[in-house]
Amino acid sequence: MQNILEIKNLHLGFKKDDQFFEAVHGVNFDLRKGELHALVGESGCGKTVTAMSILKLLPKTAAITEGEVIYKGENILNYTNAQMNKIRGAQIALIPQDPMTSLNPLYTVGNQILEVLRLHKYLEGAEAEKKAIEAFDLVKIPDAKNRLKSYPHEFSGGMKQRAIIAMALACDSEIIIADEPTTALDVTIQAQIMNILSDIKKEKQTSIILITHDLALVHENADRISVMYAGEIVEHGKNKEFFNNPKHPYTNALINSLPNTGKDILDTISGKPPTIEEIISGCKFNPRCKFCDKSVCIKDEPPIIQISPTHIAKCALIRD
Repeated sequence: MQNILEIKNLHLGFKKDDQFFEAVHGVNFDLRKGELHALVGESGCGKTVTAMSILKLLPKTAAITEGEVIYKGENILNYTNAQMNKIRGAQIALIPQDPMTSLNPLYTVGNQILEVLRLHKYLEGAEAEKKAIEAFDLVKIPDAKNRLKSYPHEFSGGMKQRAIIAMALACDSEIIIADEPTTALDVTIQAQIMNILSDIKKEKQTSIILITHDLALVHENADRISVMYAGEIVEHGKNKEFFNNPKHPYTNALINSLPNTGKDILDTISGKPPTIEEIISGCKFNPRCKFCDKSVCIKDEPPIIQISPTHIAKCALIRD
């Protein structure tokens, strides 16, 4: 399957108190046309900043020090802001983490989607309105024509999220970055939003990067999965091999912490993820790993082990 996007050897960090701390260390992953690729891990592991680097939407204190983001054969990290503005929203769209605050409360939802169409598709008047209604229909917003006249406060959280997805669809974006798109929503609405994204992927061959810590959503929806820990990808694989044959101790711990009808007590992961200021020698997971071998794990950078042609894990304890 053809790659539509490639992230190569990405390093980025943050300036803090006149010092620079690296937060993402040599991340590599790709996205294929028509697939949902999940970036999984605890809060602070680097998922969101990795994804935001694709659109060059990073805080002023952040800097990319090395790496490439290849889109349509070009490293878009070299693009000017004017060049990036032609890509953002039009070709690569973002569904932000908080649907409650992502729409301007002073304008109707219709005005906001029509503005996006004007900027990225050069559509005006009846033609733009028709496209907006079609996008609302795709995300199952009822009475689409009249709902364009509504203000954000007249939409529920789930409806706001649908409207944001509609903006991406109206521009025919090839890639959608969905940053925790269901976090603020109840379980029923979560399922509806994920069904919409799944339908979009199948019907329009849209490629989706899903950033989440929710492994249940990942199990149901992802084609491939990359697990991040402390700014690194520690395991990557297809859905079935990932859940059926997890190899990295962190991946195992995440999966074992899922609710299971056969468990009386949930497993937990001891400790907490390191901050970017902490220096950990060897494997960055070793302070929390119950399998840690002090003769190996705290000394050297763990190797990347090829488990299958589509499955890798970064751990010195993996044996063939």
